[in-house]
Amino acid sequence: MGTIWHTFFFDPVYNSLVFFINLVPSGDLGVAMILTVLLVKTILLPLSIKAVKTQKIMREIEPKLKEIKTKHKDDKQAQAQAMMEIYKKAGMNPLASLMLIFIQIPVIIALYFSVYSGGGVPLPDINTELLYSFITAPAEVSMQFLGQIDMTGRSLWLALGAGITQYFHVKLTMPELPPKEEGAEPDMKADFMRNMQTQMKYVMPIIITFVAYSISTTIALYFLVSNLVTIAQEYFVRKHR
Repeated sequence: MGTIWHTFFFDPVYNSLVFFINLVPSGDLGVAMILTVLLVKTILLPLSIKAVKTQKIMREIEPKLKEIKTKHKDDKQAQAQAMMEIYKKAGMNPLASLMLIFIQIPVIIALYFSVYSGGGVPLPDINTELLYSFITAPAEVSMQFLGQIDMTGRSLWLALGAGITQYFHVKLTMPELPPKEEGAEPDMKADFMRNMQTQMKYVMPIIITFVAYSISTTIALYFLVSNLVTIAQEYFVRKHR
């Protein structure tokens, strides 16, 4: 397990961070982190676009899925087969979004430990034992993002930015549900979906803000940049689909 962690997550993230520290003026860790996140998002771009397309397709085929559920309400097997056929014709993978989330979790953890642990040597010191042969240790590492924000501390502004962009991310990607009609029969599934959407739209940004502020500036900056890239991808897919 340790070999997988170092080979595919920690060492690549750590070396990318050190590479960009070498590249940016004054060895600004914050700017290097932004470039590292952009590199990760670029590598995950095919999967990210597929996940955004999946969400878009789900919104488009929702009426057809409702028809199938009504038509085969007494035959779950026929209902499942018909839904899978719709998914197949639409060319979508329902698991794409989950795969993207699971891949990003160890990346976030690796980025955090790259700054605060570094395999036993936390920044601004460099653990040269972890560097690839083509990566050199930077002469200077600045822990002040743009000369203003301490990357080893906490930033309320970055945490708020992470929460606000999370709100717009969810608002942009989640389908709008019809409002509950007065006098309509109770619909547990519809009520559950409305509650879930409310939680995702309003509670999740608060959680992201709290986590981003409580843990570190590193996590706040990751969420902020990641959300901005995801929002841009959503607009791109909407424009070109």
